[in-house]
This record gives sequence, C-alpha cells and structure tokens, in this order.
Amino acid sequence: MLTMKHSAFAASLAAKAVKALTEEALLTPKPGLVDARDNGSHTDMSIDLMFASARALEDTFREIAIVSYLHPVDQSLREQIALIGREGEKVMLRATNGVNTHKGAIWALGLLTSARAAFPRERDPHQIMSIAGTIASFHDRYRPMQRTNGQSVKKRYAVMGAEEEARLGFPHIRDNALPTLLHARACGKTEEEARIEALLALMASVDDTCILHRGHWSDLITIKRMSGAFLAADGFRTQSGRKLFYRLSEHCKFRRLSPGGSADLLAATLFLID
Repeated sequence: MLTMKHSAFAASLAAKAVKALTEEALLTPKPGLVDARDNGSHTDMSIDLMFASARALEDTFREIAIVSYLHPVDQSLREQIALIGREGEKVMLRATNGVNTHKGAIWALGLLTSARAAFPRERDPHQIMSIAGTIASFHDRYRPMQRTNGQSVKKRYAVMGAEEEARLGFPHIRDNALPTLLHARACGKTEEEARIEALLALMASVDDTCILHRGHWSDLITIKRMSGAFLAADGFRTQSGRKLFYRLSEHCKFRRLSPGGSADLLAATLFLID
C-alpha cells in the first residue's frame, strides 16, 4: 500500500530529477549544447523545449521512485523501471514533437532515482551510484530488439556507452565531474563556474557517443583536448581559459557537434549533490 510518507518521498525524488534537468539546461554558456543564450549546435531544440521535456518526465521519475521504494535490488526491479523508462521516452517524444531531448538522461536519472528510493536513508553519492550500477547490471528480458544511434557508434568505434557507464557505477561522475565540481566550490568559484568546470571535466574524459554520432574520432579528440586545456588554464579565471572556451564553442558550432552524453551525466551529477 502506498503510504503518505512513501508518496511524498517519491514526489520529492521526481522533483529533484526534473530540477537537475532544468538546471543543466539553464547552465550558460555550454559548448554545443542548448542553454539560456542560444541553441548551441542544435536546429531542432530550444531552451523552452528542454523545459517542456523535463516537466513531462516528472511522472516517469515519480513512478520509478514508487516501484523502487524499499524494493530489493534484483532483476524484477531492473525490469520494472526499464518498462517505466520506455514509457517515459514516449511521453518525452510527445512533449517535444519527436525530438530526442532526454533519452540518455531518463536512463541515468532513472537508475539513480531508483537506487535512492530503494535505500531512502542513503545519501552518499558514491553509494547511490554503486547501487544504480548494480541495478543496471541485471538483464532486462523484455528489452526491445532495436538498433540505436549509440549502439551503432559503440560498434564503429569500440567505445563505452551510457549502459556501460551505468553498470560500472558512473565512473566519469565519480572520478571527474564530482571531484571537479567540489574542488571548484572549495576554491571559492561561483556555482555556475563550478558546474561548467564539471561539464568540461566530463567532456575531457568521456568518449561521448553523441559527438561521435555527428562527427568523427578526430572531433572527439579535439574536444577532449580543448576541454582539458580549459581546466588546466583555471577556467574562466584566466584570459587563456576564456579564449579556449570561446574556441571550443566555435568548434562545436561550426562542426555541429553536441556533447549530449556529457550533458546527461552533468544532470545526474546535479541530482546527486543537491
């Protein structure tokens, strides 16, 4: 039976997931991504579309939290939240007239929401990521057999995708985004600076299948190198850092490249820390 406490906790997790998606979209500036300034490398997305998509997914995250509440971490849980996630993708596409705005984020945030609901007292981001990784590792017997852009890219370049990232307990959040964000905060940087540096830490380390889908291996290497150089130059605090960021943004726009995988992981990072 659904208690008021259970229902309220699920609603709070869903609101937190939507807030993470909204704050990721609002973070400005971001190379190649939709933000409050422009549409980045996208001709089919806008900030309003990202907001509409995030709002439409609140019921999906709430339902994931409800079924996951105190549920054992097992194959049954994996398959239940996978079904809800697939229905959530349909809801997202209806809200965006067919534009894939948050498919990767549904996967990552859905797993983290489930992990958090399964262990309501657990607040340690590392433990939550580990639990989410265990959930993701169970086989989903009802998964539809269909080829996605991410699967095609993984086969072509032999890189790790969103599935492997989750199964391993989100190593790029654990080892790159989270420590970078916390270090920037500790150094007295603004919250916007800290979040942008966390995004660039992801872009410098993730083999982003969204970049490889539109571009080439050389594009991924260039973006990784420029992102790493921005961080090494102390970000927006130095003139060389600001120049590097401008060049990176222009490169993404000129080549129509979007680090969407890194954006999804940034939203997941924000979910874990706030």
